[in-house]
Amino acid sequence: MLQSVPFDNLITRLIADSQNARLMWQIGVLVLCALAAWLVRRPLRSWLDASAYAQSTGREGMQRIGFPLLMLLAVLVGREVANLVLHATPLLDVAVPLLLALVLVRGVVYGLRFVFGPRESLKTWERTVAWLVWGAFALHLTGLLPRIHAAMEVLSFQSGSHRFSLWLLVQAAFVIVLAVLLALASARLVERHLMNLTEMNLSLRMALAKATRTILLVVAVLVALPAVGIDLTVLSVLGGAIGVGIGFGLQKVASNYISGFIILLDRSVRIGDLVTVDNKYGEVSQINTRYTLLKALDGTETIVPNETLITQTVINHSLSKPNVRIGIPVQVSYDSDLEQAQSLMLDAARGHARVIQDEEENCPRVFLREFADNGIQMELSVWIRDASEGQGNLRSDINWAIWRGFKAAGIEIPFPQRVVHLKEIACLATDGH
Repeated sequence: MLQSVPFDNLITRLIADSQNARLMWQIGVLVLCALAAWLVRRPLRSWLDASAYAQSTGREGMQRIGFPLLMLLAVLVGREVANLVLHATPLLDVAVPLLLALVLVRGVVYGLRFVFGPRESLKTWERTVAWLVWGAFALHLTGLLPRIHAAMEVLSFQSGSHRFSLWLLVQAAFVIVLAVLLALASARLVERHLMNLTEMNLSLRMALAKATRTILLVVAVLVALPAVGIDLTVLSVLGGAIGVGIGFGLQKVASNYISGFIILLDRSVRIGDLVTVDNKYGEVSQINTRYTLLKALDGTETIVPNETLITQTVINHSLSKPNVRIGIPVQVSYDSDLEQAQSLMLDAARGHARVIQDEEENCPRVFLREFADNGIQMELSVWIRDASEGQGNLRSDINWAIWRGFKAAGIEIPFPQRVVHLKEIACLATDGH
């Protein structure tokens, strides 16, 4: 095997080969390799779709790197064959590392889905990030990056004793993004470990996970900036400005952020609790950095700022116990047998699976509320543990059972009525009228 041409001389050799037929032969080899990779890729994709791996994550990953990987293998074989005839293949020498870089970049960027989860934003930027990273590698490989670097170094400005160039800012942005990605990956690993500690309270686990993510992000930025030569003391003025901004314009944001940690730590509101705040009732489904999400029983979701949960009165229906009381009013006529009506109402409650019957203080009870105008007002009191499953369906089931029992027993449910008494009026008329 002939020794590969050094990277610094690839462009020079390509320019030299452009005057003879050797370059055309190499282009022809690349075209044949691309055609072979495309032909092999189609039956391979059909096999993956029909196999047991059709729904696996590996299938989608192979689709991402399938074509460049197959073309890389074809170019490696084609370069060895071409070297036997042409003795030097600078174009193919360029293609091999570029294809290898494309495979690695696509694989790494696709792997970020498993670190940060299948987010739509990550899917949107996945292809863009992959091409940007691969483009930077291609510029470095072909020797054009030093020229671009020199041009970006010329564009600079002076801030005190520090000189900032366009290249330094781009380099700082790249290092910061890389550090933030590593910090987020580490935070996600810590979060997964914390969520597996089932013996620890869920709110405490979430608070530790969010605090870990915040600390890792701050540390990542503080480590990344000195790594590219930016003195942190230069950011002191910027830090003071940010502090003033938080004190005025970002006061609410900072308050909601801190309130979120307070809620998670004092555990007055937990995920799964049924709460009423600001006339909004629902189940706490998420406690985020800035807001808490309440999911009502009808499916609607309410975004409540964390500060509201700290500064306003919050009714937590399941703070100490998940039990919730439901009162079902029933009215019977004055002619009805109240003991029989009470027994039928209790039977209707005891026949429902969701009603608590194993706790003496929360067993079903019937109360005689008042002697109303149209009948006797009674109330069936039941307790449930799963209020998140809704109350309307429970009320409907018990009301249906009461209606059937009353109808079979002949107990009347009265409707509004009025009794009119006609008093005989003495005739005052005289015979002439």
